[in-house]
Amino acid sequence: MPDSTTEDSVAVALLPSLRHATNSSSQVAIVGSNLCPVESLDYEIAENDFFKQDWRARSKTQIFQYVFMKWLLCFFVGIIVSLIGFTNNLAVENLAGVKFVVTSNMMLAGRYSMGFFVFTVTNLLLTLFASVITAFVAPAAAGSGIPEVKAYLNGVDAPEIFSLRTLLVKIIGNISAVSGSLLIGKAGPMVHTGACVASILGQGGSKRYGLTWRWLRYFNNDRDRRDLVTCGSAAGIAASFRAPVGGVLFALEEMSSWWRSALLWRIFFSTAVVAIVLRALIDVCLSGKCGLFGKGGLIVFDVYSENASYHLGDVLPVLLLGFVGGILGSIYNFLLEKVLRAYNYIYEKGVAWKIILACAISIFTSCLLFGLPFLASCQPCPADALEECPTIGRSGNFKKYQCPPGHYNDLASLIFNTNDDAIKNLFSKNTDFEFHYLSVLVFFITCFFLSILSYGIVAPAGLFVPVIVTGASYGRFVGMLLGSKNLNDGLYAVLGAASFLGGSMRMTVSLCVILLELTNNLLLLPMMMVVLLISKTVADAFNANIYNLIMKIKGFPYLHSHVEPYMRQLTVGDVVTGPLQVFKGIEKIETIVHVLKTTNHNGFPVVDGPPLAPASVLYGLILRDHILTLLKKRVFLSSPVAFDSNTLAQFKADEFAKKGSGRGDRIEDVELSEEELNMYLDLHPFSNASPYTVLETMSLAKALVLFREVGLRHILVIPKSSNRPPLVGILTRHDFMPEHILGLRPTLSRSRWKRLRIRLPFLS
Repeated sequence: MPDSTTEDSVAVALLPSLRHATNSSSQVAIVGSNLCPVESLDYEIAENDFFKQDWRARSKTQIFQYVFMKWLLCFFVGIIVSLIGFTNNLAVENLAGVKFVVTSNMMLAGRYSMGFFVFTVTNLLLTLFASVITAFVAPAAAGSGIPEVKAYLNGVDAPEIFSLRTLLVKIIGNISAVSGSLLIGKAGPMVHTGACVASILGQGGSKRYGLTWRWLRYFNNDRDRRDLVTCGSAAGIAASFRAPVGGVLFALEEMSSWWRSALLWRIFFSTAVVAIVLRALIDVCLSGKCGLFGKGGLIVFDVYSENASYHLGDVLPVLLLGFVGGILGSIYNFLLEKVLRAYNYIYEKGVAWKIILACAISIFTSCLLFGLPFLASCQPCPADALEECPTIGRSGNFKKYQCPPGHYNDLASLIFNTNDDAIKNLFSKNTDFEFHYLSVLVFFITCFFLSILSYGIVAPAGLFVPVIVTGASYGRFVGMLLGSKNLNDGLYAVLGAASFLGGSMRMTVSLCVILLELTNNLLLLPMMMVVLLISKTVADAFNANIYNLIMKIKGFPYLHSHVEPYMRQLTVGDVVTGPLQVFKGIEKIETIVHVLKTTNHNGFPVVDGPPLAPASVLYGLILRDHILTLLKKRVFLSSPVAFDSNTLAQFKADEFAKKGSGRGDRIEDVELSEEELNMYLDLHPFSNASPYTVLETMSLAKALVLFREVGLRHILVIPKSSNRPPLVGILTRHDFMPEHILGLRPTLSRSRWKRLRIRLPFLS
């Protein structure tokens, strides 16, 4: 089966299929906000003659260079991602800070209408700028980017997701959108940013910019780029929360589909570099050299350092917190999925509608953020307040807003603020009586629905921080209702954030460590573990985690670690379909060009027959890119004979290396004369002579495990009987998609197997 499509097939309407609960079985997906073709990545090493020659020719010095470059690039990933993360926070805190200070000053002067106008127009312009550059410059930068990176690490290659243009729009657009008071986060875009940085560094150099250093060319393959992208995604989380260990575990638990101990060391090295650089930069900001930055953003980490003591009687409320958090998280995922599908209807109408929707969400958000605090009653300033009350300016727990002197608006302290400062206020200690429970409830409901509405707009937008804010307000509200003597409201806010994260994102270990590093309180570990386990278990009974749902909506052919039970009933011979295109070991150029022009396959079996072999026998597999390289090289044979050593000496292994970003070679770009079309090409030295093969009687479930765990792009299916042709078909990622399988076998009842798997988890 082919694992890519032509541009013409992009016209096949994927979006209408998204209105139903289906994944895309065709190799097209929504990248950012546009419909694009996707392909699989070549993680398998093609063991042809040139690979063997290249590896044997490497000296100890070259092997040292290769290993050294791996660590050096990981170091550069850590440095660059930490600088970008710091710049993002610095920019957001200052842009949003100036906006809030100007608006607050107008309100202090009694100019409420003008304050509302400035606040709304500023947010609208920032959102408009973010949506315009995303829609017209880099549509792949829309959203958080975590589903795209996760799909890439699973073996799915989508165009432009790691380009320099996408990186720049991701950074600038996210700064602008977050500063525009949209309820979105920076963590998801930082993961995508880190992956972009890693991918660009791992391109193997660039002829355009003169970066042709031989050392860089060691990374002209998907395997090393995959490892670098994994490092980049971990560095992105580490830069977002100053959680180096949490970043490593996040990459292991959520992002990566393949893991090795050597990769663990390099990822840990990258996140350690991020932590050290951020610590140095933040020390500079604490001295007052970063404008309004310094009390929010990355300084969230030490929000609760008081020693917590709790007893057995506190366990039941925590269990309840986790149970309800799991239900709320599953509802959140359900509603977000419905909203994203509804947005797809609007996006079908054109780019203008995408921008209009973003602007409408911005205006609606500004009206809520500015208007809701007027519904809250003013609270008298506490006599033992640890900071100035009321707060004049941007940060703090005691926003004056419209209140008289000596009073503050508790809802404004939460809602008329940046997300980072809202988290700090909710998590902070000794604040049990500073927020009214109705204000916290209003804030929770507002965050819950605004974050759902804001995520799907055409702008770089994350989910991590909005989910933390929503969960923290939910936890604090529960703590205020229960009134525990041992666990104060700040601790309940932390546990609430954990329960909502577990219910929505379904991670346990990485979230636990991230929140511990964020709050700097190891004593919360037992409670947090219980909350995460319960919330994830409860939510798993209803739907999938949020990133898997988004990948399904986008149509990424993601291969999950579990096997659907109905796959055990099928063999690989039941799902492979034709037509099968095969090349002879020595093939005529005209035949090769015709096959390349009339098919979209990326791998072609090479079969030898008489006189090279007494009967038809499978020799290996050759990739489309390698054939195109051979055609462009124009080293052809006038008769069907094998290449001699002098002819092979004209080729270099670097010529067959995987291209970096940008458009690859196309058969339409190769112009051949009539004389050349009648010549021959020996494919043997360039074919992978040891491709993965399976018998046609192997179960589909077993083949899926092999395909995913090894990271394959093709599996050749061979017959069990020697009396038949040497090849039955080719398995690609497309053949494992449930929609393809159930389309071929409509008698299979997927829903019945789903119910059975819930009752009998061991089947997975």
